[in-house]
Amino acid sequence: MKFIEKYDKILTGIASGLLLPVLIGLIIYLFSPGHPSLSEYYAKLYAANIVTHIVSLCVFTNLALFLLFNRFDMLNASRGVLAMTIVWAVLVFGIKFLG
Repeated sequence: MKFIEKYDKILTGIASGLLLPVLIGLIIYLFSPGHPSLSEYYAKLYAANIVTHIVSLCVFTNLALFLLFNRFDMLNASRGVLAMTIVWAVLVFGIKFLG
């Protein structure tokens, strides 16, 4: 079984579509000025009303992942990334309009 066939699964796309934005969010947090604690950081984001902006920025990286999977003809993994991107979009709309 080739590498591409082994990882061309919807679950691979879902896992990577969930973990990549979380990883990017942690990287943004690590490079934030002043080295606040995680709770202070979220409080600052909420006070500045930019939570949805940061989440959208993190989810934007799923586009590169989607295109990478699509380039290697891993269509099932691409579907998983697309599904997680839709879930993230629903979360952003929920935060923006219900929060």
